[in-house]
Amino acid sequence: MITKFFKLEEHGTNVKTELIAGITTFMTMAYILAINPAILSVTGMESGALFTATALAAIIGTVCMALFANYPFALAPGMGLNAFFAFSVVLGMGISWEMALAAVFVEGIIFLLMSLFNLREAIFKAIPTSLKHAVGAGIGIFIAFIGFQNANITILDSSTKVTVFEITKYNALFPSEAYSFSNVGITVALALAGVLLTAIMLAKNVKGAILWGMLITYFIGLICEFTGIYVPYYPVDANNIAFYSLIPDFSNGLSIPSIKPLLFKLDFSMLLTAEFFAVVLAFLFVDLFDTLGTIIGVSSKANMLDEDGNLPRIKGALMADAVATTAGALIGTSTTTTYVESAAGVSAGGRTGLTALVTAILFALSLFLSPIFLAMPSFATAPALIIVGFLMIGSVKEINFEEISEGLPAFLTISAMAFTYSISEGIVFGVISYVVINVATRRFDKLNCLLVVIAILFSIKYVASDYFAYLALPIIVVAYIIAKLK
Repeated sequence: MITKFFKLEEHGTNVKTELIAGITTFMTMAYILAINPAILSVTGMESGALFTATALAAIIGTVCMALFANYPFALAPGMGLNAFFAFSVVLGMGISWEMALAAVFVEGIIFLLMSLFNLREAIFKAIPTSLKHAVGAGIGIFIAFIGFQNANITILDSSTKVTVFEITKYNALFPSEAYSFSNVGITVALALAGVLLTAIMLAKNVKGAILWGMLITYFIGLICEFTGIYVPYYPVDANNIAFYSLIPDFSNGLSIPSIKPLLFKLDFSMLLTAEFFAVVLAFLFVDLFDTLGTIIGVSSKANMLDEDGNLPRIKGALMADAVATTAGALIGTSTTTTYVESAAGVSAGGRTGLTALVTAILFALSLFLSPIFLAMPSFATAPALIIVGFLMIGSVKEINFEEISEGLPAFLTISAMAFTYSISEGIVFGVISYVVINVATRRFDKLNCLLVVIAILFSIKYVASDYFAYLALPIIVVAYIIAKLK
């Protein structure tokens, strides 16, 4: 029954492969269960309730993806969007978290309408095929960089911005602390060992190599803790990085934190103000192109795009994302979006909604078994992100770099994603350069109305950002109507 419902044979996969892929995806993104509450709690939101809200939003969105679109994409409250919610909107603008949740809810409703009327699908189709392949490669570099950072293989440096890990340089970042090889140093070594171990298993065609790489790296870490090689470190300044015990803590039992402090706590008192609308549009812009970028990148890696570079059943995928954002706001968390870590599951062979469903089930289990999942350290998941980055960079071979009007925008897309630490900014660089170069060289046949309008909007965002919030949605809608009439 499962085989027929998810059409496994049609997609060249099986239950075992989908199961491994779902577990792999979950393991690479389970960190959000700890990080999202940590970020959003600075607004005054209750951290225990945030943990539950994070898991529930991920479950709802990922199940919707499995049922609406039958794709192996997982959803959860988005990184970057949660930081924008907490630090820019609530702390920066002085807006209450209840009002910020209302803005996320309104954004979700707008997304639902855009998905129903195929506007988001039209934007997807408007992006040139070369840029779609570039997005896939760019995401590969982006998530590999995240892996290097999570494992502290690369760290910040005042002169070169980033540099390779050294104990002295790491301690210079935190003058009040005394980090050593027994905490941060050994985790870097374990992460590098995990990369090599996973690479060897991939070279030997071991099934589920990425998942096995994470688990083995984690268990080696446990051995290191039991033998005293790894020693947990709790910083003097609570704002600095802690290195927690790798042993699951069940001292508080298996109870699920109550969601009541956040449930339906939306404040719409500023609904008709320009300030509120500006916040909604800011959420909308980042979420729209982060989601499109992730879906483009992961689906191109899985060879899901058709001969025209479009994704079948994309409407269902976008609807799942919109429903997840709306439901997430009601539950009490920031924007829920499609996760780039879905690429890990795709690289493990996931091709259908069964992968997503397995991921959702594990998020449900995490509500009861949170100590186990929260004990999984970043040095164990980082190798998976680095290896997946390698697997995704292969899409560059589909880009024609000999033709400048195709190759240069693709290059800017790839490089900007890593250098700006943003999927959406990478798309901005690529789209604007693609349109400008092809207009200047009179290659109008390579352009379409909607793509040109999107490029204009991106330009407004940088040149006249004060007007962006008021112009963005109306211009996109008008462009879509014009495109339909043609």
